[in-house]
This record gives sequence, structure tokens and C-alpha cells, in this order.
Amino acid sequence: MTACTDTAAWAALQGHFEAHGRSLDLREAFARDAGRLAALTFEAPEVYADLSKNLLDTATLRFLLDLARERGVEARRDAMFRGDAVNSTEGRAVLHTALRAPPGTAPFGTEVHDVLEAMLDHAENVRKDWTITDVVNIGIGGSDLGPQMVVKALDAYTQAGQRLHFVSNIDGHDLMPLLDRLQANKTLFIIASKTFTTQETMANAHAARDWFLSQGGQHIERHFIATTTNVEAAAAFGIHTTFGFWDWVGGRYSLWSAIGLPIAIAVGAERFRELLAGAHAMDRHFAETAAERNLPLLLGLLDVWYRNFHGFTSRSVAPYHQGLARLPAYLQQLEMESNGKRVDEAGHALPFGTSPVVWGEPGTNGQHAYFQMLHQGTDVIPVEFIAVKTPSHTQAEQHRKLLANCLAQSQALMLGKTAAEAATEAAPTAAPDIDPAVLAQHRSFPGNRPSTTFVLDALTPRSLGALIAMYEHRVFTSGAVWGINSFDQWGVELGKALAGALLPRLKSGDTAGLDASTAALLQRLHS
Repeated sequence: MTACTDTAAWAALQGHFEAHGRSLDLREAFARDAGRLAALTFEAPEVYADLSKNLLDTATLRFLLDLARERGVEARRDAMFRGDAVNSTEGRAVLHTALRAPPGTAPFGTEVHDVLEAMLDHAENVRKDWTITDVVNIGIGGSDLGPQMVVKALDAYTQAGQRLHFVSNIDGHDLMPLLDRLQANKTLFIIASKTFTTQETMANAHAARDWFLSQGGQHIERHFIATTTNVEAAAAFGIHTTFGFWDWVGGRYSLWSAIGLPIAIAVGAERFRELLAGAHAMDRHFAETAAERNLPLLLGLLDVWYRNFHGFTSRSVAPYHQGLARLPAYLQQLEMESNGKRVDEAGHALPFGTSPVVWGEPGTNGQHAYFQMLHQGTDVIPVEFIAVKTPSHTQAEQHRKLLANCLAQSQALMLGKTAAEAATEAAPTAAPDIDPAVLAQHRSFPGNRPSTTFVLDALTPRSLGALIAMYEHRVFTSGAVWGINSFDQWGVELGKALAGALLPRLKSGDTAGLDASTAALLQRLHS
């Protein structure tokens, strides 16, 4: 396999970066090109994207698209949709897109929709059962982050009378305070684990079952259900109702599968289908739209441009909607578990960086936490703003203030403020004896800091599905350019294995054969 750095397109892009890309000034670019906004705004299903405040121009896009073509990104995309084993290290297809495809369009029989209909029927039965006041989803990673994020985002569509809770951490401080607020005979537990062996999930599941029985709970088979492929292990636990999925469903892509059961319980079968439909619409956009207007593909190429040419090591996600509060955490797994790789598919060490660090908080909270660094820090960190035009609440003035802040922050990152401009403004909290010239330096902003703004008309199941799928395909694109397998996650396995070996030592205190640091820490923690 040829490394992307050895291609003609990469060399041409490097030359473009040295000649023009490195020195691009956004303020000058807008002043020079009246068509910049039109050329760098894009429409995809449910999502409007303004890329005009990024450090690129149409020439940059042409070089990036040449790179995508030389790297065979579209051919690899088509192979994924076809059901080829694009997860090469595990010999698996990657078909989360099939989970949201209409009946008769997936590359196999009716099994996906058979499971979907059974899962949605069960969700509707739970929603109608008013003896169940609380539903607790016990999972971790993709079995927690996706469903939890979506349920919070679609809070406006949930019904009163049933509360959804999510437990993931093996730390008892996550589960036990929740159980203290619940009644056993009014609680339904969903145990979400593909193998029914995930250490954190099973520890919490057993603790929940012990609590249930200690509180006089009866009929485990009614109060515990599982989303798993290990029906035998679930039955041994006492669970009779299970919903399965397939080895081609990666954990971080699984909210569309039976793992989405808590979503369906929260918002209902019809809304869950709308979530799938929004994702499917974005799938078709990614599969069928010309590269020049293909939003997920262009976003993935932008990530390559920033990571490998500008050297930006992180990206901040700032959703200006409280419902999307868990989106940055969800995207951390999606991107960093997918593309946090140091070797290519052939096992060769990569001479360039891959996944950026993804992080963020909802606006306007982030403005009062880390935006200081975004505006005046020494690192340039691209920011993604997500704005929602129509809120689900009735506080119109508050929503206008929220949107004004969103627009102002992206504007301020681009425009900045010179020391000369700062010197002409009054400083309301400045020390009286500070040199005005020094103060002006402190109050200046370099500007020319890049951002992308996404706009949704409203946060609905359909628009959320499209937004999530956009991010999925974006991650696929950058991984395809880098030549890595975006669908395995061997990096999480070593720590799991070592934890299993250390667990009995924490009970016995045995430190034989351990390195000095681990031995000393184990002795300190041994009880």
C-alpha cells in the first residue's frame, strides 16, 4: 500500500500549502473574493454548512479532491456500502448504513427489519406500561454514549411518566446513588452488551440484579431485558427477552441497532424511524453526491488539511443547543477510537498524525470556560459551531441571545482585534496604573482562527440522524485518505487484559513480577 504522503496529489497539496495555504488570511480572502461565501457553503439533508471561515479556498478544495481521488476514497466508500470486508483486521463488513436503509435495499435479507420491528414493538409495549416509571440502560462505550446522547437531544419528544437513566462507569458511585432513588417493581433494566461479557457492564448488571432482589423485586424476566448476541449468557442471568445485532455493527455505530432500544422507549417507534430516515438521507448524499458538493467527504478532507498540513492537533465542538450537550463526548469515541491509529492497514508505521483530539461543551457555557484559549491562546484550534434555528421551548428572547453568541464567537475568531483598535476602547476593569500600550496588547486578538458553522432548522429525530451520519462519514473519509482501518479498536484491549490480571492482586496484595510503580501503587490501594 502506498502511503498518502508518497502520492502525487499529496506533493501538489504540500506545494499549494507552502505557496498559499500557510499564509491565507480570512479577512483578506473575504475582501478579495465576493463569491467566497457561495463557493464554500454546502447543503446536505437537514444540514447547512458554512465552511467559508476556514483556512482554505476553492483551489485548496481542488487539491484535496485530487488527493481523495488518488487515494480511492469513493471506491472505498462504495465497497463499504456494498458490504465488502473493509474492516480488514477483523475480516468484517461495516454495514451500520444497512441498519437505517428502507426494507429491500440492504445487501442481505429481511433480518435487520425483523429485529427492528420486534425491538420497536417491545419499546411501544414498555411505553404503554405505566407500572414502569424508570428505565435504566446499563452499557458502556457505544452501548451508552450514542443512546444517551440521542435521548438527551430529543428530550422534547419524550413522554411524561417514564424516566430514562444511563449507567456506564464501573465505579459504584455511578449506579448506587441512582438505585437509591428507584423502586424495584417500577424499574426496567436494559443490559446492553454484544457479548454479555463486558466487564463494566456485567459488574453493574449483577449489582443491579442484587439490588432488585434485595428490594423484594420479583420476576427478573419482566424487569431485565438485554440487547446482546449471547442469548445463552443472558438466559443464565435470568433474562428471557433479548434483541440481537451482528458482528458488522461496531459499538460506536450501534445506536441504529437494538442498542437503540432506550431511544425507542424514550421517543417511540415513529420517532425512531425518523431518526433512521434522517441518517439514511445523509447516507444517500454521501454515496451519490458529486465530490465537489459532498459535505461529509469535504469535511473529512478538511480534517486532513488541518491535521497534516497546518499541524492542528485538536478540534473543539461547540453545539449551541443544550440538547446536544453529550455530542462532544459521543464524537470523541466516534473519531478518536476510529482514527486514533499509528499504523496503516498494511501494518506500517505512519509518518504523519491521524485523529485530532475532539473536545467541547455546549455554548454558552464553553465561552466562560475555554474560549479564552481559543481566542488568545498559543495554539490554533478549529472550532465547529452547531446552531439550531427553531427551539423546542417558548423563550424566544433567550434563543435569540443564544444564537447571537454563536454568531459572535465565530465572527470574533475570524476578525480578531488589533492592538491599535484595542487602544481606542475603554477598559472597564483595567488597573489604573497599567501602561495603555501594554493593556492594548493584552486586549488584542490575533483573529484568523478557523471555524465551521452547521445550521439545523430544528433539532428533530430526522435532523439529528442526518447530523450523526454526517460525522460518521466524515471520519470514514479522513481514515480512507490516511489508509488506516477506522473500524477496529485494538488499542482498548491491552488495558482490559492487564486489569483482569491485576484484579485478584488487589484482593491478595501480591506484587510479584510487577514493575516498581505498579507494585507500589497496588500496595497503596490494597485493602
